[in-house]
Amino acid sequence: EVQLVESGGGLVQPGGSLRLSCAASGFTFSNYAMSWVRQAPGKGLEWVSGINSGGGTTTYADSVKGRFTISRDNAKNTLYLQMNSLKPEDTAVYFCAKYKIVTLLAPTPTISQYDYWGQGTQVTVSS
Repeated sequence: EVQLVESGGGLVQPGGSLRLSCAASGFTFSNYAMSWVRQAPGKGLEWVSGINSGGGTTTYADSVKGRFTISRDNAKNTLYLQMNSLKPEDTAVYFCAKYKIVTLLAPTPTISQYDYWGQGTQVTVSS
């Protein structure tokens, strides 16, 4: 059974940092690209960042470029998102998501291309 379990969310002041983790199990983690997707209150899903299976290629939404860093540890079956210079508009539930297909390329931002999701972790940026 595929499981994705996020952790690391919380309340942080504007300008602060958080590091999210996503522990994966039930599939060969190192074979699949992964992404972080978020959902702000009252809004739809927004793709945030993706990383290819080997970890050498990363992509970011313009809204987080230069502030967030995605990474993965295939030996630990874990995906990370380092979030710096957080803004109130980053407030959302953050989900990790597994890309549907096996590819060496970075995943696309298309939400329908992801087949498994975690339960999400809440990030609140507020003073």
